Amino acid sequence: MNRFESFLAQQFEDYMTYRHQLGYDTDNLRWALKTVDRYLLTQNAGPNDLTPAFFLRLQADLHTQNKSINRLLCCTRKLFEYLVRKDYCRDNPLRDIPWLPEENFIPFIFSPPQIDELLAAVCRCLRRTSKYFVQDLGCYLTILLLARCGMRIYEPLRLLRHQFRADDNTLYIEKTKFKKDRLIPIPKAVAAEITNYLAVRRTLWRADTNAYLLAATREKPFYDEFIRRRFHQAVGDIGLKCARKTIGNTNIGVATPHCLRHSFAVNTLKRIKAQGKSPQHALPVLAAYLGHSEYKHTAKYLKLLDAEHRHHLVNFISTQRHNP
Repeated sequence: MNRFESFLAQQFEDYMTYRHQLGYDTDNLRWALKTVDRYLLTQNAGPNDLTPAFFLRLQADLHTQNKSINRLLCCTRKLFEYLVRKDYCRDNPLRDIPWLPEENFIPFIFSPPQIDELLAAVCRCLRRTSKYFVQDLGCYLTILLLARCGMRIYEPLRLLRHQFRADDNTLYIEKTKFKKDRLIPIPKAVAAEITNYLAVRRTLWRADTNAYLLAATREKPFYDEFIRRRFHQAVGDIGLKCARKTIGNTNIGVATPHCLRHSFAVNTLKRIKAQGKSPQHALPVLAAYLGHSEYKHTAKYLKLLDAEHRHHLVNFISTQRHNP
């Protein structure tokens, strides 16, 4: 584990422990504090440098998206609230630092036919040899679960075999992003694919002791880099690889594995709307299925119901820019 090295190293570690004991996920917090830790080191900063001016310089020196800068400063502001309570310092130097304006972002949304094309492209990449077939089939199933069940990329990779229940077509997902467990029903076709995969795996890997549901080898689980490479290869194969677009203060995202989760949510709400029902009323169920901690994270998908139309508008505007 990377350790902190600045003069605030012990305070960072204490705060990490405090947040962890409260049940919070600390991955983003560690990223934020490591960034501040490195900046303190490069600036040879000491206790007397912890002023608003210092953190305004940090804000200006971070060459990344405003959203990421705001997230980092939010974590750091909460750190100093903790340090004030612990009497390490008298005032919070970030208290009056304003947030930077954030760009609007529209993620890439796959249509149902595009998802079918993507999965077919992944299938075409299966290497039908005893050495690689199980591995490639597991990769396909990972992408299938992202697309058909809206899972986060690490969730299928952490599943253990006993967490798949073939008798009632469910998956039990433990300790997700918000330290929440959930039991989700999955489509019968997806359950059948998993059952078939496990049968093939038993046949080809006779000495299989891997406890993971989806395995890269007899001993090792998948790492997300392998899944991402195969996903992007398939995206290119079906002609959906494109550069990120920016129109005004709106960024249009490119296709990533996480976009399959967004697409699952948006397409689910679109189907509900097409049936003459209210997508708003479906939010509590969808939030529970996706494992969101708050409805506001699910409600954002209501704004993306017209994402397809906005993509067409962006393409039109881009064309007009080049054809005055």
